[in-house]
Amino acid sequence: MGYKLSRILDGIVDALVGLISGCHMLCHNYWIAIFLFTLLTKVILLPLSIWIQKNSIKTVKMEPELNHIKAVYAGNQELISEEQYKLFKRERYSPFGDLIPLFVQLALLMGVVEAVKRGTPLTVIPIEAPGLPLLVPAMAAVSAFVMCFVQNKINVLQSEQGALNRYGTMIFSVGLSLYLGFFVSIGVGFYWICSNLLSTLQLALLNVWINPKDYIDYEALEKSKEELRDARAFMAGRKKEGRKNPYRNKEKEDYKRFLSGQRKKLVFYSEKNGFYKYYKNIIEEIINRTNIVVHYITSDPEDEVFALETEQFKPYYIGENRLIVLMMKLEADIMVMTTPDLENFQLKRSYVKKDIEYIYVPHDVNSANLTFRKDALDHFDTIFVSGIQNKAEIQDREKKYGLSGKNLVEWGSSVIDNMSAAYREIVDSGAGGGDERRTILIAPSWQKDNIMDSCVEELLDGLRGEDYRVIVRPHPQYVRHFEEKIDRLADKYAKDGVEIQKDFSSNKTVYTADVLVTDWSSIAFEYAFSTLKPVLFINTPMKVVNPDYEELETRPIDLVLRDKVGISLGQDELARVPASIHSLLFDNRFSVQSLAALRDTYIYNVGASGTVGARYIIQRLVEIQQGYTDEG
Repeated sequence: MGYKLSRILDGIVDALVGLISGCHMLCHNYWIAIFLFTLLTKVILLPLSIWIQKNSIKTVKMEPELNHIKAVYAGNQELISEEQYKLFKRERYSPFGDLIPLFVQLALLMGVVEAVKRGTPLTVIPIEAPGLPLLVPAMAAVSAFVMCFVQNKINVLQSEQGALNRYGTMIFSVGLSLYLGFFVSIGVGFYWICSNLLSTLQLALLNVWINPKDYIDYEALEKSKEELRDARAFMAGRKKEGRKNPYRNKEKEDYKRFLSGQRKKLVFYSEKNGFYKYYKNIIEEIINRTNIVVHYITSDPEDEVFALETEQFKPYYIGENRLIVLMMKLEADIMVMTTPDLENFQLKRSYVKKDIEYIYVPHDVNSANLTFRKDALDHFDTIFVSGIQNKAEIQDREKKYGLSGKNLVEWGSSVIDNMSAAYREIVDSGAGGGDERRTILIAPSWQKDNIMDSCVEELLDGLRGEDYRVIVRPHPQYVRHFEEKIDRLADKYAKDGVEIQKDFSSNKTVYTADVLVTDWSSIAFEYAFSTLKPVLFINTPMKVVNPDYEELETRPIDLVLRDKVGISLGQDELARVPASIHSLLFDNRFSVQSLAALRDTYIYNVGASGTVGARYIIQRLVEIQQGYTDEG
């Protein structure tokens, strides 16, 4: 084997010697011959140089997506590596390909050393011959500097590196060229000078021929860098806070407690405090009807559910980072979530137990196809659907994209059920009395260009002089970010009797309002179907998370119901607000009976969603347990 390799190397050197000799025969000058030889090697290796250019472009072209992966999975190197591997596989990219040019250059350099020694008289070594030969290492260092300087400016890959990387490479290259220049023959040193300068020229020409700007979205690249910086800053802050986090020990204990003991039958996950309301009816029904233990994971250490702990209801605090790992090693029969995008981002299906049934429970009755990412629900096994329109939409999507059919449970809405019960309690207690005027509640969404940002003052000006009690109830997030703006608005309209609310501890205002004014907030249908009162919609720009929503034949319920439960006006029609409110109050199209009929048409199991959801989960657990028994 060693003999064969030696013969191959000798053959390469003989070929290089012959090439140098041929160049010398053309010009009869060894310095020019080495220049021509270097030029010929560049021409021969041009396909490799083109490949390097394209591979470098591909590397940078992938960087926005790679940065996004690093931002999304910040703090979890295992998942970053997994997603990075998938990206490289999809793009047919191998990071080891970047080493090929280095190996070729080193092999060529070693061959040139021997070829110059055997084929030219330029064998003087500068360190052994002071004088003019010392110019060669100096020129080699200068040529390396020129090459690195140009690469840092225009090389598609090098220019995207950090300053430390760019200038570290420059210092290393210049230092290596200077050092080697002293210890190799002047012929080899001259070859190195020519190679550096010709590589610089070649790079400039390739940048014109295969221009990176034609392939790379530099705007997206910059945005991804900003996203990654923000994620790293967030993780640094979280790590710093974690050292001070008084709940750190609780998280460790709860994590250990959850993973210990027997397999969990039923697990619920909540992102933060306040999400229990989406599960409340289901969980209470399960606990009242069975002895099943409900395990409830929350990522909020101050979640109200910790006050509800019993032998049958076990809450755990698991922070978002630790939750990623827990989800991957989860062992349960059923996992219930209100969090979409399972499998798409941080939260994955279990790697340990492949047959867990993942159930999605919606927050509201709005269209998932419009308000979520396109594939946000694709990796759930079962979806609790709120009504006929939402069910048709999911089935339409499955048919159009050839997706496997999910188990669609005709469920309803726990939020509407609970709001309806709260409203009836207020009505029965007479707590809504005290002001004989009709109440108009303006409750915008938190999305961009909402009523508060676009037309609230024009809206309020139009209601001046009308005999209404007007209340403005901004979204809690809007109050959090723009409290000073809200205070100025309150001062401006105080003399008109407009009330600006910043306290969200009670929903009494929502229940006692006679007409709700909103834009695209999900509160619209919850209000209309729980109080059976109408809504005035202001058509601010619609928030569309999935731009492909129109591909489905089934219209989003947000659009279907908009002109059924109320009236919608464009921002250029605000002069019609008083007349529209009058119609909403007195037109039979918006009577209690009409809205009740709409609710019963579009929402499943009104008042019984908890019973339906619990019945399904209990039945599935019985079936799963029977399956274990049959296997045993």
